[in-house]
Amino acid sequence: MARKRRSFTSTFKSKVALEAIQGMRTISELAQKHKLHPTQINLWKKQLLDGAESVFEDGSKQKQETDEPKITELYEQIGRLNVQLEWLKKKVAEDGQ
Repeated sequence: MARKRRSFTSTFKSKVALEAIQGMRTISELAQKHKLHPTQINLWKKQLLDGAESVFEDGSKQKQETDEPKITELYEQIGRLNVQLEWLKKKVAEDGQ
């Protein structure tokens, strides 16, 4: 019977990575404590350190990146509505004559 893979929450991963960064215990001790492989702890530690700079990035820059697709979609919708409005104006003018 195949062994089921363990999955870990992001909270658990960050907790273990922070413990590794603090250096109060060795990686081997942490691996034993949490029943993990030392390589896994080192990977999580590296991911935490690599992603730490994103915490201090300018919030407006991140907001602009997420809003850009919405803005593009809204401009497309405005264009479609303008075309429909012009078509309706022509249709009403034709029917009125």
